[in-house]
Amino acid sequence: MSDYRRIADRIADDIATGRLRPGQRLPPQRAFARRRGIAPSTAGRVYGELVRRGLVVGEVGRGTFVRAAPDGPAGQALTEPGPVPAPVNLELNYPVAPGQPELLAPVLAPLLRPDVLAEALLPAAVTGTGAAREAAATLLTTPGWRPAPERLLFTGNARQAIAAVLASLVRPGGRVGVEQLTYPLVKEIAARLGIILVPLAGDAAGLLPEAVAAAHRSAPLSALYVQPTLHNPTSRTTSGPRLLQLAQLVHDLNLPVVEDRIWSFLREPGDPLAVHAPALTHVVDGLSKRVAPGLTAGFLVVPPHRVAAVGDAVRSGGWSAGRFALEAAVRWTGEGTVARLVAAKRADAVLRQRILAEELAGFTVRSDPGAYFAWWELPAPWRADTFTAAAAAHGIAVTPGPAFAVAPGHTPDAVRLGLASAPEPDLRRALRTLAHVAARRSGDRTGP
Repeated sequence: MSDYRRIADRIADDIATGRLRPGQRLPPQRAFARRRGIAPSTAGRVYGELVRRGLVVGEVGRGTFVRAAPDGPAGQALTEPGPVPAPVNLELNYPVAPGQPELLAPVLAPLLRPDVLAEALLPAAVTGTGAAREAAATLLTTPGWRPAPERLLFTGNARQAIAAVLASLVRPGGRVGVEQLTYPLVKEIAARLGIILVPLAGDAAGLLPEAVAAAHRSAPLSALYVQPTLHNPTSRTTSGPRLLQLAQLVHDLNLPVVEDRIWSFLREPGDPLAVHAPALTHVVDGLSKRVAPGLTAGFLVVPPHRVAAVGDAVRSGGWSAGRFALEAAVRWTGEGTVARLVAAKRADAVLRQRILAEELAGFTVRSDPGAYFAWWELPAPWRADTFTAAAAAHGIAVTPGPAFAVAPGHTPDAVRLGLASAPEPDLRRALRTLAHVAARRSGDRTGP
């Protein structure tokens, strides 16, 4: 029985001397057992003893990590067990407004009548219903743009809408221009469709038109995917003049565009790229952020001549929206519920940004005052992977910068912080803990 304690003592010594660094992940218990020539049950006791002493923390699905040492001499180990705070997930980013269930429930009640429910449970066409098209057009309207209802198609969510448009536009092996940092699921969609993503440079005003033109000259692009409003992960919004320049460029190149506006509801309505390039732009939006991820629908506004092709892609991919979700969306929109949720979430995002600014004051954080996420450029010598591991050791999940990078060699030493899902007290505690970890700069001491 004492053998496992002697092994734990040696691991503790490695932590105390710095051979095992804060945030470093230990091997899985079975691998540890094989290396040490011990039984898996003994390895389990070793890891349990290290947890008891407060030297490591285990997280289901992630592994066992060396905990960061308290303030004091470098390499000082924790010798007494300490409480591990409840996990906080800053990877998830689904906003829930205060009182949201109470707002949603009354509007859904009429759908539970047997006659109405029978209709709502029928299959939905990719074109939805007349009422759904009008409701979606109302939600997407901006001061200078109201989509024609006949150009609207519906999917199960916005991710499926992106997949359907790309599948309809790009053959396997085709090239799609994207910002250098982009929505990670677009990378997954491209991999499944056999599409090559081409990273394009941008600046504070948005995607650089000259970068798009240069990439297209190198080898023709089949499409362009952009997030002009509250770009994920940087929160950047493309300026009006830059949007006009991009519109002129895609017109000159006859280059189709997929415009992702899933976060645009958090800002005062601004006109989409589709206003300036309507014959080329496919607008993607949905209900998951405005309302809730569990009962949602994706919206597609496509050029008139593209309705049939994109509709075929939605059907063949099995990406059609559920009729019940469409019926709920119609009622939530018509009763003003969505508008009330949007107003509440805008106010909530502003509050969370204030918490972010207070807790990460002095660090390089890029964000919009009304966004639900932020891009934290880590202080040296932290790397994205070591900081993510150190955060996990404190029970905090963050998204490492490389998850958003398109070019394999481009691995930014940054993390994205999702602010929407954690309760406010947990968010503040997590950000304060992360600031404390980052300020100690006890990442990889060999440098980036």
